[in-house]
Amino acid sequence: MTIWSPTIPDSDEPRYLAIANALAADIRDGRLQDGDRLPTHRELAEALGVAVGTITRAYTETERRGLIHGIVGRGTFVGDASHPSIVLGVATDEPGDATIDLSLNLPVYERDPDLASALHALAERPDLGALLHYQPHAGAARHRAAGAAWAKRFGLEASPDRVLVCAGAQHAVTVALATLANPGDRILTESLTFPGMRTLAGLLHFRPEGVAMDAEGIRPDALAAALRTESAKALYLMPSLQNPTAGVLSEGRRQEIVAIAREHDLAIVEDDVHRILGPLAPPPLTHFAPERGYYIASTSKAIAGALRIGFLIAPPAMVERLALGIWATIWMATPLTAEIAATWIEDGTADRIVERKRQEAAARQDIAARVLGHLTYRSQPHAFHIWLELPAPWRSEGFTREARRRGVLVAPAEAFAVGREEVPHAVRVSLSAAPTRATLERGLAILADILRGPPAPGPSIV
Repeated sequence: MTIWSPTIPDSDEPRYLAIANALAADIRDGRLQDGDRLPTHRELAEALGVAVGTITRAYTETERRGLIHGIVGRGTFVGDASHPSIVLGVATDEPGDATIDLSLNLPVYERDPDLASALHALAERPDLGALLHYQPHAGAARHRAAGAAWAKRFGLEASPDRVLVCAGAQHAVTVALATLANPGDRILTESLTFPGMRTLAGLLHFRPEGVAMDAEGIRPDALAAALRTESAKALYLMPSLQNPTAGVLSEGRRQEIVAIAREHDLAIVEDDVHRILGPLAPPPLTHFAPERGYYIASTSKAIAGALRIGFLIAPPAMVERLALGIWATIWMATPLTAEIAATWIEDGTADRIVERKRQEAAARQDIAARVLGHLTYRSQPHAFHIWLELPAPWRSEGFTREARRRGVLVAPAEAFAVGREEVPHAVRVSLSAAPTRATLERGLAILADILRGPPAPGPSIV
């Protein structure tokens, strides 16, 4: 936490406004940097001898100006939360921008001739007009059957009548949790999870709570402890190639989690979009608990990011309710992209694309091992990302800031943290975001060079 305690001159302006202006001046003059965490309302109130409500008004005013932002359960930070760089450090698309973006966990992009062929074939089809009409909310029968076939690639047997076609995995998560939870309900997640979960919690007004993890992922003993004192509506987790840690839950642990979920009547929202890149992962949790599992598979990570088709496999009794959620949000997933996804799943194109991505991921993992092999990090042979543990005395916020200054963007642990527990000193490095292997190697070399030395000393505090 930044020790910020300004001197506020006597003036006729309201005290909260004077504090807000001092904060804005220090941000403008560089004494406070993007990502710096500010004192709590109570701590700053005590330091300045004012009421806590005065600090709340000052922070609110500064946030209104777009200079700071608050994260529920984490604190108040310098920077505009509406700008993606605050969360994951997205590179700009300005001409000449030489920033190497290793912050976004994107699928490896390739100029695929299959897509051109698919679009041409689709345009020539005599039944194209039927795809331009409204479809059932859960998806056309053919597209739901393709979803069942795709889920089978992920290790889950499911009949098409359990499949709902969504506009990507994130939409599937939204539909599942909006259907399962009411405002104020408690939703459990891994203590480090997909950053969009916090945004979704704000949108749907449920209470996210992180559950402790280890190298595999979520710990069953921590899950059981979290449920002893208060119930929860659902557990959201990523059991295979977890984002951001790349962990994979063992089969035994999956069965332990299922047993705990049954004991506490807990729904399991299983986001398994990365699994197809790690084909040796154990069976999904939904395989062991089909009556409470909401399994999510996607084409975005495995095939192409813009092919926004996700498949939600649900208990039969919940399909109709979930279909209403799709109707309420988008009416239906786009039939044209669903048709491309279905065709590729049926004719084997999807499998060929996945295999090429696995090969590319493996090649990029080799580059990471060569450049970062002297450092400690976690990953899997075909994962698109690594979890880089920072040597002392580096902290993730400071390292992320220094990497950005040197032209490389990574995702700090704080972006994934749920709750108030201390976050690990680590960053997620996406190996797939760089457009070429050579660009990736340059970016990783810069990260390695930064970690050869200590952090720069911080500003003097009086």
